[in-house]
Amino acid sequence: MKKYFSALFIILLTSVFAKAQNQQFSKSLGSTSGGTTQPFLFSVNTLTEDAPAWNFNYTGSYGEHTAGPFGYDGVDQQFAVKGYLGNRFTLFANADLGFAHNGSTTTAQQAEVIRDFVGGKTFSGARFGLGLGVNRDFSNTGAIFSRVTASFEAASWRVGGNMRFEKAFSKTRDRIDLVSSIGFQHRITGPVFAGIEAVGEDLEGFWEADETEGGAKLLVGPSIHVAPTNSKFSFSVSGGPVFHATHSTVLPSEAIRDVGILGTQNGYTIRAMVAFNLH
Repeated sequence: MKKYFSALFIILLTSVFAKAQNQQFSKSLGSTSGGTTQPFLFSVNTLTEDAPAWNFNYTGSYGEHTAGPFGYDGVDQQFAVKGYLGNRFTLFANADLGFAHNGSTTTAQQAEVIRDFVGGKTFSGARFGLGLGVNRDFSNTGAIFSRVTASFEAASWRVGGNMRFEKAFSKTRDRIDLVSSIGFQHRITGPVFAGIEAVGEDLEGFWEADETEGGAKLLVGPSIHVAPTNSKFSFSVSGGPVFHATHSTVLPSEAIRDVGILGTQNGYTIRAMVAFNLH
C-alpha cells in the first residue's frame, strides 16, 4: 500500500511538473533567479525584499536505512511555510507526518528565524546569515539549534550551504551536534538548474570515537530546481546514498537530522518539493 501511494505521488508530481513546463516563460540566461524560494533541499536559504515574500512548500520523501528528513526512516510528508519578515529576517517553519516501515505514524515540528548580516538587501550576490530555532523530532525529543547560512546567487549559477549546531534535551545525545550542507547548481536552460548537494551529519565523529549518534555520515547526490517564469510554482528534487564515513561503538539515537542512518547500515533517501509562491 505504501509503495502504491509513493508511486501515485510521483505520477502526480510528474503531471504537475509537465503542466508547469508548458506554461509560457522567457527567462533569459542573463536574468537573475529572484523567483527562487528554496533551490536546495538539504540547505535553508534566506529571502530578501526582491525575492518571494511568502510561500508554502510541500515535500515528500522516502528513505531506507536513513533518518531522512528530521530523522525518519520511511515515508515522510512535510508541510512548510517560509516568509520574509522585513529587515533581512526570514521565517521558516514546518511540520512532518511520517509513516514508518513498521506501520507506525509519528510527527515532528520545527521553527526558526534567520537574519542576514552580510548582504541580504538584494537576492543576487553574496549573503551570510545566522539563525536560531527550536524543534521536536520523531522520537519526541526537543532541541534548540543555531544555523549559519551562506549563499551566492548569479544569473547562471548559485551556491549555498548551512552549518547547524544543535543541542538536544536528552542525556543520551551529544552535548552539541553538528550538521553541515552545501549545494551547487548551474543553469541548464531557461528556468532549469541542475547540480549537486552534499551533506555531513554528526561530523564530530571524525574526532570523537564515542560519538553518540553512531559516527559521521555523509550524503552526496544530484540536485535539480525548476522555477518557471510567470508561474507561482517551483519544483526541486534531490537525494542520494547515505553512508557512514566513521563508525562509533555507541548505538545511534533517533536524532532529528537532515540526513541520517539507523544502526550501521548504509542507505539512501530521495526528496521532491513543490513550492507555491504567494507573492
